[in-house]
Amino acid sequence: MIERVSYLRRIRAGLKRSPVVALLGPRQCGKTTLARQLLPEGSPNYFDLEDPAVASAMEQPMTALQPLRGLVVIDEAQRQPGVFPVLRVLADRAGSPATFLVLGSASPELSRQASESLAGRVEIIDLRGFDAGEIPPGDVEKLWWRGGFPRSFLARSDGDGLQWRRDFVRTFLERDLAGLGFGMPPAALGRFWTMISHYHGQIWNGSEVAASLGIAPNTARSYLDALEQTYMVRRLQPWHANLGKRLVKSPKIYFRDSGLFHTLQGIGAPADLLTHPKLGASWEGFALEEVLQAVQPEQAYFYAVHSGAELDLFLLAKGRRVGVEFKREDAPRLTHSMQVALADLKLDHLSVIYPGSRRYRLDDKVEVLPLRYVTEVERLVGSD
Repeated sequence: MIERVSYLRRIRAGLKRSPVVALLGPRQCGKTTLARQLLPEGSPNYFDLEDPAVASAMEQPMTALQPLRGLVVIDEAQRQPGVFPVLRVLADRAGSPATFLVLGSASPELSRQASESLAGRVEIIDLRGFDAGEIPPGDVEKLWWRGGFPRSFLARSDGDGLQWRRDFVRTFLERDLAGLGFGMPPAALGRFWTMISHYHGQIWNGSEVAASLGIAPNTARSYLDALEQTYMVRRLQPWHANLGKRLVKSPKIYFRDSGLFHTLQGIGAPADLLTHPKLGASWEGFALEEVLQAVQPEQAYFYAVHSGAELDLFLLAKGRRVGVEFKREDAPRLTHSMQVALADLKLDHLSVIYPGSRRYRLDDKVEVLPLRYVTEVERLVGSD
């Protein structure tokens, strides 16, 4: 079992600050496992709403929850949105006799209820699969290939991990989306999901995708919204500023889990990935997610000018303006794009992430860092 110490620390800190903490993330990313480390199985304060008997008892949530003291866990909370107005009442009691950890997979109803019913009372923590800071250093390549979902990463073999991901994709499309309130035809969304895997790391062109699939642009936008809300894809927005330049204004699309990206691309083995046309895009997306997880920036963008200069990632973090470039090269060098980004964005520091092993400087503000250093936030933001 991999100990997820940083998340446990964040949950405990959140419960001290707020009466309700919502732990949100995709299905099968480890929410229940984390909660069981805080409240053991069999506790009367643990409510798993996937259990029909428990769900029936929670049809009267005030009766079920009001007498409880200490930590209370409500798992799969999106199944009974009526619990949120009750939590607001219980959270406002004098003396705070109970605190509530709410686990849920993203859904429109869950997001609406959490923001409306629990405004000012809830702290939200997004959970993803394993990241590089949680696994042995020698397993980073394995994490890249299999992705971070625990059952995929911890599978006995690469083949077992691949089969798990294929089953996950099918279950997600055929059952999970409907259960989360997204009324979309599974086959159509599956084709769309596969189609946008070809846009991984690229500028989004909704009209082009819609035309290729024979659907309306609004339908393509709805499909993309659903995949974003369920943590399957990330829409990285462009940086907008009046710099007197023609800036790219459409977002980039990234798969948030590299293993699912490989599965939807039909890449069957790690050796096949190394000769695949999407090798560079796969590695960039994986490294980008690791950087965002490590830094937890206030804001994140990419920067691109129609004339050609661009920056993969622009972060506002730790009170600094930080750039990040991803280069799957043996020895990255200072480029014209980097120099333009340093000047245009007034960067305090620029990190160039690559798969090598040596750390070295290209400039006073530009440093090349091996991927394994992404967990060291101070190096990434240049504040060491």
